[in-house]
Amino acid sequence: MTYTLIRNGTLIDGTGAAPIPDGAVLIRDDRIAAVGRLASLQRPASAVTEIDAGGGTIMPGLIDAHVHLTVQLEGMIQYATTPFSLNFYLALVYLRRTLDAGITSVRDAGGADLGLKRALEMGLVDGPRMLISIVPLSITGGHLDFWLPSGQTLGLFTPHPGLPNGICDGVDEVRHKVREVLRAGADVIKVCSTGGVLSPTDHPEFTQFSPEELDVMVQEGAYRRGIKVMAHAQGNQGIKNAVRAGVHSIEHGIYLDDEAIEMMLERGTFLVPTLLAPHAVIEQAESKGTMAEWALRKSREVLDAHRDSIRRAHRAGVKIAMGTDAGVMPHGTNLRELGLMCDYAGLSPMEAIVATTRTAAECLGWQDRVGTLEAGKLADVAVASVDPLADIHALTPQTITFVIQGGRVVKRPAAAPGVA
Repeated sequence: MTYTLIRNGTLIDGTGAAPIPDGAVLIRDDRIAAVGRLASLQRPASAVTEIDAGGGTIMPGLIDAHVHLTVQLEGMIQYATTPFSLNFYLALVYLRRTLDAGITSVRDAGGADLGLKRALEMGLVDGPRMLISIVPLSITGGHLDFWLPSGQTLGLFTPHPGLPNGICDGVDEVRHKVREVLRAGADVIKVCSTGGVLSPTDHPEFTQFSPEELDVMVQEGAYRRGIKVMAHAQGNQGIKNAVRAGVHSIEHGIYLDDEAIEMMLERGTFLVPTLLAPHAVIEQAESKGTMAEWALRKSREVLDAHRDSIRRAHRAGVKIAMGTDAGVMPHGTNLRELGLMCDYAGLSPMEAIVATTRTAAECLGWQDRVGTLEAGKLADVAVASVDPLADIHALTPQTITFVIQGGRVVKRPAAAPGVA
């Protein structure tokens, strides 16, 4: 039995409670043994390894509820000319960068297969623990159909033995495709109930999949011990169709009206805003000129509506879980989302942290395992050298000094002062 004590920091436990000065976390093996003021913690009789937080902030391991860990899009030509197998090696870099940002758990919204998940579980590579959706489901001509008038297809998720093609149409075909994805190891079903920004032949407001098709997806997930459905949903009607069908979370939520917000409140539907995604497309296009014209045009078009929708949903009390769509932007830059949630959606810094810890854990269905610093939970901890309540924008991979995942230190300062 091994003990680790994280001390000398202000403790934010992820519940939204007031910060605890001179806080500490005592870890026994891979679990949290005790949390509170250092003076109130009873030290074990056996030897304890100490981690000095350096007067910084001690938080739960952070959670991103919407990533694509096998993709980092810098332009369609770049993606189309990347050797297929190289993407798996690049994913190891993306995993590491995500972990270094203090993110210890994620929900992959498409691209990661069962092999990548098992490599993490076996300890072959370092990265956040993950839920996987395998591949998003899309109609022909929908958000994940990258057919071009030339006849070429620039798909983001190349089918391979662990990742089936996600295009499906009609109730029977949709049922079959959901079963294929579940057979491939999906922990969650991902559906595109509207068009999107990156897709070449549709628009965010286009409604995709019928209510009957969406019903089948939710039913098939329920048959598998309650597997949930997450819906890429940007247009208002597609959002409402998804919520009525019983999806667990709405991703993006760009065009929300009052009725959609009320429906989400009534059903307890989570909202994962990904405010960073259209910003990242615009930044990439303006700095490098590598984004498709349609992606830049639609990203600029949706910015104001996106901010307004998330702000109104937050004011109404919709459950907001942090998600970034990382892969659209560089992995490791995920923490920028917290600043945007505060600047554009009106969350306080504490609310943004709760969205990235407790609420995100609830969205993943892992609230009994991670998301808050409580005795008995997995020892996932992020230590920052800054006070994110004073300046949420100061929270960056560079200011995340220690990351502990399942009781194991997976990131530390180069010299690691204060570690005995």
